[in-house]
Amino acid sequence: MSVRRLAEASVQPASFAFNRANEAWAKQTIKKYPKGREQSAVIPLLMRAQEQDGWVTKAAIEHVADMLEMPYIRVLEVATFYTQFQLKPVGTRAHIQVCGTTPCMLRGSEALMDVCKRKIHPEQFHVNEAGTLSWEEVECLGACVNAPMIMVFKDTYEDLTPERFEEMIDAFEAGGVDAVEPGPQVDRFFSAPMTGFTALVDEKSVLKSGRNDAKASAKAKEGPVAPSKSAKPKTDAPETNPAIKSPSRAKVSPAKEAAASVKAPRENGVAADKAEPTVEKADRQRKHSGKPKEAKSAFHAPETLHGEPIGADRKRLSGKAKAGGDKAQPLLSDKNRPSGIEKPAAVDDLKLISGVGPKIEGILHSLGIYTYAQVASWKKAEREWVDGYLRFHGRIEREDWIKQAKALAKGGEAEYIRVFGKTPR
Repeated sequence: MSVRRLAEASVQPASFAFNRANEAWAKQTIKKYPKGREQSAVIPLLMRAQEQDGWVTKAAIEHVADMLEMPYIRVLEVATFYTQFQLKPVGTRAHIQVCGTTPCMLRGSEALMDVCKRKIHPEQFHVNEAGTLSWEEVECLGACVNAPMIMVFKDTYEDLTPERFEEMIDAFEAGGVDAVEPGPQVDRFFSAPMTGFTALVDEKSVLKSGRNDAKASAKAKEGPVAPSKSAKPKTDAPETNPAIKSPSRAKVSPAKEAAASVKAPRENGVAADKAEPTVEKADRQRKHSGKPKEAKSAFHAPETLHGEPIGADRKRLSGKAKAGGDKAQPLLSDKNRPSGIEKPAAVDDLKLISGVGPKIEGILHSLGIYTYAQVASWKKAEREWVDGYLRFHGRIEREDWIKQAKALAKGGEAEYIRVFGKTPR
């Protein structure tokens, strides 16, 4: 998948706003989502912005982000991920998407692309001189039986030849997408065979004579036909045993039922079906003892490593050691643990560091790591300690957390983009 970036600043409009109709539609769309989940409307709102202007502008992304109270970077991630969003200006009358997947390629889609190169522009994502037409190659458009095909905005055009395609481009140029009827461009009914229908072409072919009608009426008077049991063969498997069905028509003698019964296990001399459930019993004992129920923590405390105590005097066995194939390895030493701080008023968004998600950020907070500057100052031993604590197997070095943190600490996302040539995450 190619890298997708916003269009150059020279072609970006200064502002964006939905027109009155689209503004009302956007507000209604946002209301469809549950409270606290309104940001799920980001895709439909971006699509409506694209339908209004023809492409998704930087101003439109910021406007949608403001409406949904989302960071700009999050909406930018959505717009650059999905190829349905056009990030550069497209033809005002038609943006032609040519399917290049195998079925269409075998049926001549490459010849259609040659027509686009000749009549619109030699390269994709460029408008013609008049700014009315543009084109691109896309993946499967879902009508392989009608290959080759194209899509213009929301309409598809199938069964194309280079000659017919040239005529269509001229028609788009002159009158827009309404100038050509969507669908197959040959004498064909949607996706039916080229030779015409071969099944259910006429109801009379099923009922060849009036005698068949009489037979059907007679059968109807006899009542409903019993369901077939051909799919229910008799086997020895318990799944097909009629005695297991509930309610069952098969009767089992009391002697056989008693012989097949299994006594319930006993707990402290009391039958299990009469014994108090373990969980309820524990809750009742805790209630009478007066001890409050301990709350579960989302993360391990800093004094433990995945549930094991941290300390130079502790030993932890690796997988091989537990199997008897290796000696015990020393646990991480506290002396290499990065120094933490009290939670400041302004906490940096550590998730902007590639490789840090919400859960990892929470673990770092539990270690007292809240700022980019702290991560940027880690020495090699400290990096190795954190890497071992998170069981990352060298991931911190591979993803260069230190360089990322230094860029973010120095100038935020702008400095990150300048150093790495891309937005964070």
